[in-house]
This record gives sequence, structure tokens and C-alpha cells, in this order.
Amino acid sequence: MTEGHRRITVGLLFGGRSAEHEVSRASAANVLRAIDPDRYQVTLIGIARDGRWLLCDSGNGAGTGAAALTVPDKARELALVPGGRGRFVLCDGDDTRGGDAPCVDVVFPCLHGPNGEDGTVQGALELADVAYVGSAVTGSATAMDKDIAKRLIRDAGLPVVPFMTMTATSRIEYAAAIAGIGATDLFLKPASLGSSVGVSRARSDAEFAAGCELALRYDRKVLIEQRVDAAREIECSVLEDAAGQILASQPGEIVPASRHSFYSYEAKYIDAAGAELRIPANVSPEQTARFRQLAIEVFRALGCEGMARIDFFLSGDRIFVNEANTLPGFTSISMYPKLWEASGLSQCELMDKLIGHALARHERRRVLSYL
Repeated sequence: MTEGHRRITVGLLFGGRSAEHEVSRASAANVLRAIDPDRYQVTLIGIARDGRWLLCDSGNGAGTGAAALTVPDKARELALVPGGRGRFVLCDGDDTRGGDAPCVDVVFPCLHGPNGEDGTVQGALELADVAYVGSAVTGSATAMDKDIAKRLIRDAGLPVVPFMTMTATSRIEYAAAIAGIGATDLFLKPASLGSSVGVSRARSDAEFAAGCELALRYDRKVLIEQRVDAAREIECSVLEDAAGQILASQPGEIVPASRHSFYSYEAKYIDAAGAELRIPANVSPEQTARFRQLAIEVFRALGCEGMARIDFFLSGDRIFVNEANTLPGFTSISMYPKLWEASGLSQCELMDKLIGHALARHERRRVLSYL
């Protein structure tokens, strides 16, 4: 860092109220390790499972090899000041004060799932008038809801598998799903959750009923879609730089172990040998170009900004868009940073790009708001 230039203060936001709380803490630990301490000063802000924002001790084990950050239950509570441009206040019981409360230049939301990746936190950060990494409210909300996202992707003329949705108050039977989708082998997913939480496969009335109950434990809406035969799972990372240029990484492939019928939560995070990551994917140059082109088109169709990981199915020569993740994982096994590393961008450089985009976008919006 050049003498006379202060470090940029980054508020690293992690934890959250969703079922992906643990994944978020693991992602945040890796983000913290990748951020250059000579350029950035990091303030750790954990969101407890009950929704409280807590000022976490930076010495809680992160950055030194710990697998995940912690959210201490007895940490000091924080409140984000509306219009405060990154200022927080400490909340001690009935006493709300400033004092040694932090003020950040940019927030890095390392959150996954509802109340973090779905536009809610992004809206709060907009009201606080502070820069933040990743998609804004619209892109976050549309990508998070798999039903809405697939409708937008389909309407943009991009390939998706046949799908339909149901809710707790408008349930459908297995026979109706077969008739609507045109297939007997189906996947059921919570519409607004990630990390394969609550996902199951259904090939019978019993499996379909059990899958609906599982998915409805996590969401009010369930996405039902056709299973793609012999599908390979291909992923591509997308990055928007400070100038607004959108780039796509080399594609990678996830190959679940034979004991897992699909890339489940267990295969991702519990079973250490649950899947093999092949980077780059073993696909033709023409398919590589198509994946990268489609990734950027999906990014634009959903109104994403900053970053996203776009997931595909490859069946023979047919490509289908599966979903977009606007706050993809940054764990030690996560594809988003690994794909950029394979494309020539280190994790440290990736942090610079993401933070640079956030600061530049915020400045552009501030200029527009005062015209």
C-alpha cells in the first residue's frame, strides 16, 4: 500500500437465517483469506440464526486456516444506519450508540439462500447508501426464485428443461406432474434455496409425495422439473468488472461419485469424496464457446451484476440452463473461484475485481441520483 493511501474497509457479512448458514461461514473464511490485507481492512459482521447482526472478533480463527468463521452468540449487536453510507451503531440492550462502532466503505455479502441472496439484504444496503459486492435487488431476487428465473431464461429464448411449480396451498399429484412435464423421472426443489438443500428425485407416487414434503419444509413454492438423462453438470463463472465489461470463465464439470444419484448437499459438503471437479471441463472448443456465451446471456437476462455462477446440463450435444447463483460459494471446494483461477485470475485478484465493481457501481448510482 502506498504511503498516504488508507486501506479500504470491507464489511464481510456472513451467517444468516437460511439453511445455508454453515456454507456461508465456510465461504466467508475463504474470502477473508483471499482479501489482500495491505489493501483492505476487514470488519467481520455475522448474522445469527435469529437474525441479529453481530460484530465478530477478527481473531475468531478465520484467516489462519480455519474452515469457517464463527458467529459468537454473545458478540455485540450492530444496526446498519439508513443513509449512513456504511455506518453502524452498537446496540447494547436499550442503549444504542455510535462510539467505536464500525464504518465500512463496501460490504461483501457472503450469504447464501433466503434473507441474504434474494435481494432482501441488498435492499437494506441500498437504503444504507453503501457499496456492496454482487447483484442488486432485482438481479438477486429474480435469480433466487428458480421458477421466475426459468421463466425469464425461457422467454429470452435460452434452453431450459420442462418444469412446473406447486405451493403448499395448490398441490399437485404425481400424475398431474407427469402430464404437465411429459416425463416420469423428476426432480423437486425448493424454489428459493441453494446448495441442493431440500432437493430430491421422484420416480413414483411415494417418492413424489415425500419430495414435496421435504421441499416444502424449506420454501412455500416447489419447482418440479424433468430429469435430464445422462446429464453432465457444467458450470461457468461470470464476472463484471468496474467498467461494466462482462466476462465468462472456462467451464468446469462436476462429476458426483457413483454412490450419489445427483450432486446433493451431502455430496457437496459432507462426503469429502462426494464429487470430482474437472477444471476445465472435457468439452469441445465449440461447446466451451457456447457455454461461455450462454452464461453471459443468462447473466444479462436475469439482470445480474458483479458476479454469478451459471449452471448447465449437458446431455449428448444438448445444453440446458439449470440455474444462476448470484452469491456463489467461496468454500475450499467451490467452483466459482476455482474456475477463475483456471482462467488466469487468482482469488486475490478476483476479490479486487469484485470490490472494484461494487465501488464503481455505487459511485455511478450516486451521481445519477443527484442529477
